[in-house]
Amino acid sequence: MAHNPFGHVDLRVQDRAVARAFYLAFLPELGLSVLNRGKNFDTLSCPGLAKPLQPWFGWTEDPAHVPNGNRIAFQVASRAEVDRLAALLGPAGAREISGPKAMPEYSAGYYAVFFADPSGNPLEIVHCPD
Repeated sequence: MAHNPFGHVDLRVQDRAVARAFYLAFLPELGLSVLNRGKNFDTLSCPGLAKPLQPWFGWTEDPAHVPNGNRIAFQVASRAEVDRLAALLGPAGAREISGPKAMPEYSAGYYAVFFADPSGNPLEIVHCPD
């Protein structure tokens, strides 16, 4: 049986409803399309995967949340996917958008868009060839 060592992201946001609208604007494009609204949190997970192979991305409201330097990166299959998804970010409410751009100082072929969610949490969509 294949094992995915990644379990989940449990992110804090200042406003749960604003975060829901933001993440629903692009995470389904990455395959995280099953929305679960819990009492105190929301999650998006991949359809058709059973635990423990089902990673999820979630957020919990904390009005006092202050973002830090931790960055979450989502990997895609091509530069064209980075470009396509980057076009969704501004209208969705992303802040501090930088790129898409090549980042050869990271590694050969590294191509990414960097941005922050509406709460200021740093995020990235990246393509890095093998």
